[in-house]
Amino acid sequence: MATKSRFSHFDSTPGCTVEATVTLIDGKWKCGILYHLLGGTLRFNELRRRLTSATQRVLTAQLRELEADGLVLRTVFAEVPPRVEYRLSPLGRSLEPVLVAIEAWGKEHFYLFTGSDKGG
Repeated sequence: MATKSRFSHFDSTPGCTVEATVTLIDGKWKCGILYHLLGGTLRFNELRRRLTSATQRVLTAQLRELEADGLVLRTVFAEVPPRVEYRLSPLGRSLEPVLVAIEAWGKEHFYLFTGSDKGG
């Protein structure tokens, strides 16, 4: 995949590569989108049902950014009404260990931020 111009100011130092990676998945719903697509292809409304607080506008914008960055593949079927499906690209699939680690960390530490009992 060619280097995107929005990443041209990053160099290859370790901290900078972390910053560049976080820039790819930065966005309130991007990690959630990627995480749900780990389970397979989903239609827009299926994603919207899983990300209940995401507005249609923001979800659409973040899906477009993920597609533009090569992490998500979008397929439009010529039907009435049109059917659109999203799935992870091979590059997006390579984020699976990162997303699984984020999920595990959240399960272990989320109680610190919610005030609820651990595991609750």
